[in-house]
Amino acid sequence: MSPSGFHRDFKAVTAMTPLQYQKQLRLQEARRLMLGEDLDAATAGFQVGYESPSQFSREYRQMFGAPPHRDVTRLRRASATEAHAAPL
Repeated sequence: MSPSGFHRDFKAVTAMTPLQYQKQLRLQEARRLMLGEDLDAATAGFQVGYESPSQFSREYRQMFGAPPHRDVTRLRRASATEAHAAPL
């Protein structure tokens, strides 16, 4: 399969280019690291391959709609609220 054929078929299946898909996976993993392992944004970004904290923060905000710290804080609050609201 040619590179252009791969890109075409990949985009037909995922609605993303391979590069967009890779970026999404990296940002989702960074989000998981910040939530699950309590890493700060710069460390999580570095661990998933970003050399620049500002680039990581910019791309994170574009994907999730908020800067990393604000997004993680919101998700933690939502999780805590759900845990308290769940019937025993």
